[in-house]
Amino acid sequence: MPALPRTMPAARPALAVVLLVQIAGVLPAAARSPDQQMLLLEPSERIEQRCNARAMGEVGRGNKGMKPDELVAYAYRDPVIKGAKIKVPGGAIRSGSTWYHIAYECETANDGLEVTAFSYKLGAAIPTSEWSAHYLVAP
Repeated sequence: MPALPRTMPAARPALAVVLLVQIAGVLPAAARSPDQQMLLLEPSERIEQRCNARAMGEVGRGNKGMKPDELVAYAYRDPVIKGAKIKVPGGAIRSGSTWYHIAYECETANDGLEVTAFSYKLGAAIPTSEWSAHYLVAP
């Protein structure tokens, strides 16, 4: 195999491709900010995802020893989204190896990126016998 000319180091062709991709505005998802990635979602999905994240954060901060890592908004009842508001009357949140009932109400700014109002009620632990019927998985 012939050697590359000294004026064209081996790394430059790859760099040129990266620059062309950036110039064309076709950045891979990993290169986008979280807000840019969220804006790619449908507005209702964006609101649900942002509010689920807020619920996990609030539960973790407000309940000693809990470290939520998963939330299923539709576990027991479907969420209701109207405009920039979501009401989750029958969700489930997992911390460690235990699922708990959760209900929350959340409102976001019109673009769905910023939570402007939030309240929740954490319920009892959910028996493992109910997990599969409600889309709840073990960690």
